[in-house]
Amino acid sequence: MHRRHLLRLLFVGLALPFSGPAHAVQQIISVRGWRSSDRLRLVLDLSGPVKHQTFELAAPQRVIVDLDNTRLNTNLAELPLAHSPIRSVRSGSQEANTRLVFDLNTPVQMTSFLLSPSEGKGHRLVLDFQPRTPSLLADLVVPASPASSGQRDIVVVIDAGHGGKDPGAVGLKGEQEKVVAQAIARLLVKKVNDQRGFRARQVRNGDVFVPLRKRVEVARRYNADMFISVHADAAPRRSASGASVFALSQGGATSTTARWLAERENRVDLLGSQHLLSLKGKDPVLAGVILDMSMTATISTSLDLGKNILSSLQSVAGSHQKRVEQAGFAVLKSPDIPSVLVETGFMSNTGDCKKLVDPRHQQKVANAIFEGLHQHFRTRPPQGTLLAKMKESQSV
Repeated sequence: MHRRHLLRLLFVGLALPFSGPAHAVQQIISVRGWRSSDRLRLVLDLSGPVKHQTFELAAPQRVIVDLDNTRLNTNLAELPLAHSPIRSVRSGSQEANTRLVFDLNTPVQMTSFLLSPSEGKGHRLVLDFQPRTPSLLADLVVPASPASSGQRDIVVVIDAGHGGKDPGAVGLKGEQEKVVAQAIARLLVKKVNDQRGFRARQVRNGDVFVPLRKRVEVARRYNADMFISVHADAAPRRSASGASVFALSQGGATSTTARWLAERENRVDLLGSQHLLSLKGKDPVLAGVILDMSMTATISTSLDLGKNILSSLQSVAGSHQKRVEQAGFAVLKSPDIPSVLVETGFMSNTGDCKKLVDPRHQQKVANAIFEGLHQHFRTRPPQGTLLAKMKESQSV
């Protein structure tokens, strides 16, 4: 009898409606968004775990995201949609379900994934919209134009540090490193392009976030003869001032400041350089030797280049260190492209910051950087370039 009574209770329990937490209606608490070099990312902050489905519709083109047992409890009007693949966002609800409709400017590849609570953040649904058409980086869709043999331009890829969701160092009055770096980079691009025998390319031509590995890839895509990254960072001591130039170090940093700056920059993104050379199929030991030799030669050239730039900058911005420093900056880790990082001053220093936001000083800095790189390439022009041909004709 006892056993039969237990079974009866079990069947009654199964027949009752289940009202556990799996059926709880969740909330979309907020929606955040930012652009990177190749995508728009939207993050939906949720009150708990949700189930969702996505699909695309044409005529007009749009992406649909359906969230089960979820209500929208935030405003979508503030999303950063300007210059993105998305024209507008609409929402609708049916019973406890929410539908988000993303009207598109251009076809996209949309991916979505859920994140569990971590690092002080709750449940999140991440939506990545990647254009099927060219990248958000304008310069990447313009191929480098070939020139006749022996007359090609020296290609200088100029990288404005930080951008988008990453402001970089911030001054006491809210001045942002990304703005200063972009201003100097644009002036440097113009200066380079105005010089016969040179061609400048930009990593970013707008306020977009570009991962460090992507910045290196841009230089490789253009077969750059030189990569220069422009910054205006902060330092642990507010008294630190003046310009610095850095090349890559395969060992330790040459100063405490160099190590601190490298670690600070590299926190934005992580990069291993080994995949950048075509070493597939090579013996692992041989591949390591090839990479080592390439890096050693590239670093040597970078140091020579850096010396010229630092010498030229000293009279304009002063110098934080009298020599080119070395540290493990991820953005410099191209095995076969000479690369330098120029700290044009310190946003954390009141005097430096005041000058760095002055357009006249920015022009002087850009001119000085150019004079340094021009001096380097006049004495060591790459083979096959117009400058190399001009130097050869002068020596005959």
